[in-house]
Amino acid sequence: MKVAVVGATGLVGSEMLTVLAERNFPVTTLIPVASEKSKGKEIEFKGKKYAVVTATEAIALKPDVALFSAGGSTSTEFAPLFAEAGITVIDNSSAWRMDPTKKLVVPEVNGDVLTAEDKIIANPNCSTIQMVVALKPLHDKYKIKRVVVSTYQSVTGTGVKAVQQLNDERAGIEGEKAYPYQIDLNVIPHIDVFQDNGYTKEEMKMIKETNKIMQDDSIKVTATTVRIPVMGGHSESLNIEFENEFDLKDIRSVLEAQSGVIVVDDPANLAYPMPKDAHGRDEVFVGRIRRDESQDKTLNMWVVADNLRKGAATNAVQIAELLNKKGLI
Repeated sequence: MKVAVVGATGLVGSEMLTVLAERNFPVTTLIPVASEKSKGKEIEFKGKKYAVVTATEAIALKPDVALFSAGGSTSTEFAPLFAEAGITVIDNSSAWRMDPTKKLVVPEVNGDVLTAEDKIIANPNCSTIQMVVALKPLHDKYKIKRVVVSTYQSVTGTGVKAVQQLNDERAGIEGEKAYPYQIDLNVIPHIDVFQDNGYTKEEMKMIKETNKIMQDDSIKVTATTVRIPVMGGHSESLNIEFENEFDLKDIRSVLEAQSGVIVVDDPANLAYPMPKDAHGRDEVFVGRIRRDESQDKTLNMWVVADNLRKGAATNAVQIAELLNKKGLI
């Protein structure tokens, strides 16, 4: 099928191309899309070269599906135009996530909500994706009351400029800054803009998106999101309070049975998930599974995933795969 990748020259767009190739998505024609200044630039995909076109030109080429990763303003402007042309859009920005008329999808969690009428489908926030993949089977069995999440997020979540800032600082080079402070040898407890309630936009995304994806507004979520100087992926510390009692052995079995989850939890041998091990992988890794001894029916665990893969590109491609399997594109 004809596949457009909007934002093909960016970090996530490049990763989308990699994932499409690795997973052998049935691409017959690739349409790489970027801004006017990148028009004509060549992108290689599966040994063939394709010239970058503008979004308007891409619509005229009538792709079957368009994977968007070009920022909220581009998505707000162009996603409806693609949809009006009958093209299914899977959008990685925050533009459509909380729109009540749009589905917010993680295939392992709520892929069953997709229908032929869904022409703009939202890809959730990277931190939310890995969290809900781990939470879903536990909620199904024990019913989650509350989640306290603290994140440790890779600089790749900010983009190329942030990666360059970290590399420049490590090399002792003065360069362009993505953050208001040094990131090397530092952590910054601030991701996205601050809201009136003192939380950042990233924190509020995790709270609201979790309820929408899990289709349960009774789950209480509170989040603190932190940027750290790593590049392999995002890590999360989760404290989960359940309505029902649990057995740790059963918790591990439930997580091991969940599609897309790998349990790495052997403290005796110092085995636990780390960003460097998740890098380049599509799975969500879970470890440090233990009971919260300060409160009844409460669990602690550590969740790690590559934010450019499962947190963005892979999840978008998996949505496309599911649509294709259902005959919806």
